[in-house]
Amino acid sequence: MTTILMLCAILLPLLGGALLPLVKDRRTLKGLVLALLIVESAAVTVLLFQPETELFLFSMTHSLRVSLRMDGISKLFLGVAAYGFLLAGIYAFSYLDHDERIGSFFRFFLLALGALAGMDLAGNLTTMYLFFELATLCSMPMVLHDRSRESIRAALKYLFYSVGGAFMALCAIFFLAQYCETLDFRPGGTLDAAAAAGHESLLRVVIFLGVVGFGAKAGMYPLHGWLPAAHPVAPAPASAVLSGIIAKAGVLTILRLVYYCVGPAFLAGTWVQYAWLGLALLTVFMGSMMAYREQAFKKRLAYSSVSQIAYVLTGLFLLNPAGLTGGLLHVIFHACVKMLLFMTAGSFIHNLGLHRVEELKAVGKAMPKTLWAFTFGALALVGIPPACGFISKWYLAEGGLSSGLPVFTWLVPVILLISALLTAGYLLPITIDGFFPGRELKSTPPRNREGGPLMWAPMLVLAALSLGLGLFSSGLVEALQELSASLF
Repeated sequence: MTTILMLCAILLPLLGGALLPLVKDRRTLKGLVLALLIVESAAVTVLLFQPETELFLFSMTHSLRVSLRMDGISKLFLGVAAYGFLLAGIYAFSYLDHDERIGSFFRFFLLALGALAGMDLAGNLTTMYLFFELATLCSMPMVLHDRSRESIRAALKYLFYSVGGAFMALCAIFFLAQYCETLDFRPGGTLDAAAAAGHESLLRVVIFLGVVGFGAKAGMYPLHGWLPAAHPVAPAPASAVLSGIIAKAGVLTILRLVYYCVGPAFLAGTWVQYAWLGLALLTVFMGSMMAYREQAFKKRLAYSSVSQIAYVLTGLFLLNPAGLTGGLLHVIFHACVKMLLFMTAGSFIHNLGLHRVEELKAVGKAMPKTLWAFTFGALALVGIPPACGFISKWYLAEGGLSSGLPVFTWLVPVILLISALLTAGYLLPITIDGFFPGRELKSTPPRNREGGPLMWAPMLVLAALSLGLGLFSSGLVEALQELSASLF
């Protein structure tokens, strides 16, 4: 049963997306997409309770095998993808209700979900790389949805950054095939110590470049430029899944490469770890500072994503259980919060035509539910307890303090605190001005401009999760602590 569900989780959205152009009626199209997303989420829900298993599919050559693997990491990323796409899809029904290209959007929406499911369930580096490239090709058309000159440029930038980074990572895979016992994923890594003896310096250079290449999808400096270019032009539901879910493909590939192929012991304490941490913390600070200075609302959230995903990478690069636990927690929490924030931004744009931060004064009079949802998301992203962001940042800071790495022992928590202050500086004033605009306001938006239930219901769910996952996180934390400990 588990193997059948694994195949269904990948093939159902891929086949649905491929066959969607045959459906011409808009009402039927929406019903079919909703049914596919619900069935996909149900299949994933059952998979979350299945034991770990592996499934060999076929061999391209004697050494290049395509296989699937269900383990703790697969369950985490697959669950985030399935439930996130379900909520974003429901939101998109209202957001794109009068869009003439709604069929095209949902076609690639489903294809991207199938590609991500394949990545999440990949059993080795070969399979993961194939689905990584497919995810890029299937998600890129969502960026150029409106076919404007700006959207075409942004989509090409996203494509070039992602494919260029993937080629860097492919070089690392070529090398690892010679020095690993197998390219299959195994906790702790499969590096052959005898084969690697005498080649450690070369291997570390190659692995460093491979992680930087995969980091392009996650927006890690210096390959972060596609995020602030893509989000302002993409439809809000596309921005929600791009930031909350698709960008995490870079996190997943780095996690599998470092912890399941190379092994953290080979990299701990080397210049590679120091360089990765330096890049991640630079990305955290730079993204927060750029978001603080940016006045275009969706672009501000895009820079925020650059910073927040770098939190996850920081946890991975600390190479200790506490840091990894914090990083995995932030994968889930950031997905909930950032999808919520992009949905609220899309609602302000869709219902009131407001694109810039300074235009949002008194918006609470017209859209109080949306602004309250934004406020819950903002508090969670800042890390104010009891919202969920506080929990993940606590473990990230603990990972830094317990790392024993010179400079980074104190630099990690310091950068996290500075970033939290900047996050409060670029998010909370929107709430304050939205509810309390002050006397200088000359006009106010019209009242009662909330979107329909298909638009605000997913935001309500995500806002509840932003608080609930912080209040009731003990079971999740214990599960991720156990998973993190098993990789060392």
